[in-house]
Order: sequence, then C-alpha cells, then structure tokens
Amino acid sequence: MTHAGTRRLWIDAVAWWSPGLPDWQQAQAALRGEATASAPSTGPTARPAPALLAANERRRAPDAVLLALEVAARASADSGHDTPTLATVFASAHGDLPITDALCRTLASDPLLLSPTRFHHSVHNAASGYWAIGSGSTAASTALAAFENTFATGLLEAACQCHADSRPVMLVACDTQAVGPLASVNRSRGLLAVALVFSPVAGPRSGWVLDWSLQAKAVPQPLARSATAWQLSNNASSAALPMMEALAGAGEARLAWPLSTGLLLQLQLQTWPAAAGTSAAA
Repeated sequence: MTHAGTRRLWIDAVAWWSPGLPDWQQAQAALRGEATASAPSTGPTARPAPALLAANERRRAPDAVLLALEVAARASADSGHDTPTLATVFASAHGDLPITDALCRTLASDPLLLSPTRFHHSVHNAASGYWAIGSGSTAASTALAAFENTFATGLLEAACQCHADSRPVMLVACDTQAVGPLASVNRSRGLLAVALVFSPVAGPRSGWVLDWSLQAKAVPQPLARSATAWQLSNNASSAALPMMEALAGAGEARLAWPLSTGLLLQLQLQTWPAAAGTSAAA
C-alpha cells in the first residue's frame, strides 16, 4: 500500500549505454562490482550505432542523438509496449556540447560557413525529433533541461505523465562531453545514456515497483557508490547513477534528488515480486 501523497508506478524496462559498457546487462554486473568496464575504443565504434538510423544518417548524427536513440530503442523493445504510441521524455542538461562548440567556433571565425545541419542538431529536442521519425512515434514527447537537476526533473515529468494519463511513459536521459573552450566552464565529461519505461500498472515485464512523492525539504544530490559509477560521475547525467545502481541490485532502495532549493523528489524502489515468480498486490 502507498501512503497519502505517494504515487506508485512500475518500471517495465531499463537500458544503458556508456563507453566500455554498451548495454544494461554488462552495466548491471559492473555496478554490482562483479565485472569491470572494458577499455573504451576510439573512432566510430566509440559511439553507439542505433539501428533506427541508416548507416549514412548514423555517420552524420551527433553523439546526443546516437545515445538517445540507442537506449530508447532498447528500452522500448524490452518493455513490450507499442513503440509508436509510447510517450517520451528526453532529458539532457546541455544537449550536444560538441555541436555547440562547433557552431560557436564557426560563428567566431566565418559565420557564412555555418552548417544548417549542425544548427538543426543543436536544437534541444533534436533527439526527440529523430526518435519520432525513426520509430514512427505519434505520441507526445517532451524535451527538458534543468542543469544539475535535469535527471530528477525528467523523472518527475515522466512519473506525472504516467500517473495523470494512465499510460506508459519512457524517460531518456543522456549527456555528452564538453570540448574546446566550453570544457573550461562545463564539467561534463564522457558519454552516458539511460532509459526507463514506466507503467501505471504492473505488467508481465515489470521488474520493479516505485513509490514516489514530493517533499518540501532540502537535500544534496545523491552520491553513487560503485567504482564504475564514480568513473562516470563527471557526466552531466550522472545524477541517474544512484538509481541505476539501485536497479542493478536487489531488494529495496530509498533515494532523493533535489528539484530546487527547498523541494525534493523522493523514491522508494523495490524489486517487483512478479519478476521472481511470485504475485503481489499494489
């Protein structure tokens, strides 16, 4: 049972991509300390290659789009929900930083050489647009940013939509690495993308049950614990790592993220008994 002011939803699928840990299965083992990430490669293979894009489109697409589409496609497929009707929330603190750097350098040196394609890729909802085209999605899609509170804000947005509309919602969170002069004022490093599919009711693929609420309190950002998570802690989407650690484990976890100076999002996460072959009531 849930307490007053607390809402319940289920997690039907999880996806992950980072250099050296290109899927959720490998990431789970690493986050539990059972394995280590392989050394990241260089060149084209250092980026994901989502099947939703044709080969020539993958070559042109920026990292943020590749990251988002890779985890979105995996989570959507694993959830069992109808992809074209699955509502989405795309959360990124900074969008694609290498594209922003390239645009700024071109504007400073020769504005007439500004690439329309790069400008298109700099728009914050570029990944959402690529997802809609590649997956054939006709569902509502939200793109948001909230600096260091981006993941928590995206999680709240997805949870609210899931509860209010009584329909599954997929959250996709990803960020890229700051390059060039941006690296002196932006600490985001490496590549990281995660996706979660939430459902208002338990289904055959539900693996976790999540109770969430808002509290008028101040709280610091939750800290990751595993060595693998610490290696990724400088990415702008690193606030997702404590939740991914909890999902990689078993049993119950309590987490809280700040949403503003005096407001927090509180979660209680537990493995859904149906995943272990038993039954339970919400």
